[in-house]
Amino acid sequence: MSSPDSVMPSDLDRLQEIIGVRFEDQTLLLKALVHRSYLNENPDFDLPSNERLEFLGDALLDFAVGDHLYRRFSDMDEGDLTSMRAALIRASTLAGFARSMGLGEYMHVSRGENERGGRARVGLLADAFEALVAAIYLDGGLHVAKEFLMEFVQPEIARLVEHGLERDHKSRLQEWSQREARVTPVYRTVMERGPDHAKEFTVEVRIGDRTYGRGEGHSKRSAEQRAAKGALDEISQRGA
Repeated sequence: MSSPDSVMPSDLDRLQEIIGVRFEDQTLLLKALVHRSYLNENPDFDLPSNERLEFLGDALLDFAVGDHLYRRFSDMDEGDLTSMRAALIRASTLAGFARSMGLGEYMHVSRGENERGGRARVGLLADAFEALVAAIYLDGGLHVAKEFLMEFVQPEIARLVEHGLERDHKSRLQEWSQREARVTPVYRTVMERGPDHAKEFTVEVRIGDRTYGRGEGHSKRSAEQRAAKGALDEISQRGA
């Protein structure tokens, strides 16, 4: 499907069968499928892009997943709940959800975006999934949206529980730094000691002109993770 002009009822029927949701207002579903690049080529098209739905879907995911985790894991502390929610709603995870239902094939994108492989791009797919959740919510209510969402979230939770929650401190620090300081953290090895077979590294992480954390490890990678964790702990203590 390459443009909204070519949408047939059978196309929407097929997608609704895949997602297991029947829309009362088909226009909401169509809006969720319109990427802004399509409007750049077709400025007179009478539907907006899915960006407003994406905004609402982002908030719904944050709430619905947080609410579910809070109720399901009564003994889990705030830090672990936050980490698990972040793992469940990060762009790569949402893109995987979208990919599993072939959502990219139903997106309406510009010719250029299509030729560049935009239908498979993580950002586009994640945004489309958020927009779809919002469209389901507006059409059928919160219960229907959560029921749809949990079909994807529950298996992912099971995977995280089985394999352990990955604590990627560097990713979390980068997200905070880019959001709050508009810069990317810089890691610098300040010390190496020990023989080659048992070398130990000391790394510091700077954000702007300030050192936020230090870490040690037997590899630069582990030292960087510990430096990032130290920075996150400092930020948390400062209430940033």
